[in-house]
Amino acid sequence: MKRNGSREKEKEAKKQRLLEQLGDRWLPYLTSHDTDFHQLWRTKYSKFILKEASEVSEELHQEIQQAFVNLLEHGCFFQDLVRIKGKDVLTPVSRILIGNPGYTYKYLNTRLFAIPWPTEGHEIQYINEKISAACEALNKLNSYFHDEAIVALQKYNNLQAKKLESPSVSDTEQDFPGLMKKEYILEDQRSFHSHGTQCANLESRTSYNVTLINYMDPPKMFYLKQEPYFGMGKMAVSWHHDENLVERSTVAVYNYSYKDPLVPKMKDKEDLKGRDPAIWHIGLKIAWDIKTPGLAVPLYPGDSYFMLDDLNMTHQHCVLSGLQPRFSSTHRVAESSTGTLEYIFARCQVALQNSEKKTDSGIIILKSLEGTLIEQVEKIHNEVEFEWLRQFWFQGNRYRKCSNWWHQPMMKLEDFWKEMEVMTHVVLCEARKVECPVEKRHEIINYILPSLTERQELRKEWIARCQSHLGQGLTSRPETRVPSILE
Repeated sequence: MKRNGSREKEKEAKKQRLLEQLGDRWLPYLTSHDTDFHQLWRTKYSKFILKEASEVSEELHQEIQQAFVNLLEHGCFFQDLVRIKGKDVLTPVSRILIGNPGYTYKYLNTRLFAIPWPTEGHEIQYINEKISAACEALNKLNSYFHDEAIVALQKYNNLQAKKLESPSVSDTEQDFPGLMKKEYILEDQRSFHSHGTQCANLESRTSYNVTLINYMDPPKMFYLKQEPYFGMGKMAVSWHHDENLVERSTVAVYNYSYKDPLVPKMKDKEDLKGRDPAIWHIGLKIAWDIKTPGLAVPLYPGDSYFMLDDLNMTHQHCVLSGLQPRFSSTHRVAESSTGTLEYIFARCQVALQNSEKKTDSGIIILKSLEGTLIEQVEKIHNEVEFEWLRQFWFQGNRYRKCSNWWHQPMMKLEDFWKEMEVMTHVVLCEARKVECPVEKRHEIINYILPSLTERQELRKEWIARCQSHLGQGLTSRPETRVPSILE
């Protein structure tokens, strides 16, 4: 948590320095109406690839768009209560996470728990057939994006190799690189390609395990911020890098804006400077760069886009609001080493190996009071409580509107937590015993105290979150069971 806090402070400091440099002027940016738009895209944003709606089958469009509508009609989109600069803030965007069974995705100190899409070997029950069909459709889109991302990266390698072999080929002799349907030469950040390498890890960087589905309805989002650097207009999502992803993995996004927008009348079309505020755009900029113009790419219903390789690390993006309601399905290779049920259950087994229950009395005893082992158990204890249980019961339980898949494993995880609570009590009792040697008592205290101090501080923080006005709105719903950890 301290690392997250320091990163937030660093980002805020960079933002303030940039704003100070700008003063009262705007940085330049280009739209599709500008002459140099394609040239800028080609040279500075070439790892952003657009796939127009016409390049995707109508059948897939219909399935995905109906899935969005079904999820919306069944109340499956939720604003998340995220932690920014030590304060809880409701996201203006409503969203839901769907993905591999047992997977989670964490952003802004908030863990989302994926509603599982149909997966072989897993028994998944949905609230009704429409939710089931929606999850199945999104899994189908996920497989499609996986295949398309591999094709895009392979083209990247092949065309980069051709460029290295024929450096005399000019930009004007090449088709525009940004459209998936065309051949393109990519110029920036050539480090991606090396001779003799065919990117053996393409599979790992395109095997999407979750999709974060967003719903945005601008007329109901009265608190949208103005874009601060370029004057691009209102933002539905501020400038950011996507968090918690496998390094250099590709992000794939399906865009769908629907319903007729209430387009304001304009006195003169020429009065419109910059991007059209009625149309949704994706904004792109090189991170903390004030020399390179930004880019605002229009998004039309059914368009998809890909952020290849390290684009998400070197650049930032934002979502510029249009006037229509919009859905987006953002497919990611989430960094899952510590974010799956399999992982946290394995951690629990490590901790509980140091406990033993007497068969006659049921009393729990510890196998060892060795300091490093006690320290390990208490760290796992904190991880289970604050990274999983409190996160889930705080707002993850809302997903029961779609499926109750998570309920049983979280109950099991809570049972593990209760046993670890007993283990902590036993350790402290042992340290208090008169016959416990002073040196051993000091050893136990030194190893257990940091985790206990952190636990006390975090429990105070979580109690405050739950009792806050925003927190009450998430946890006081009648269908929410109050688990013992929150009692």
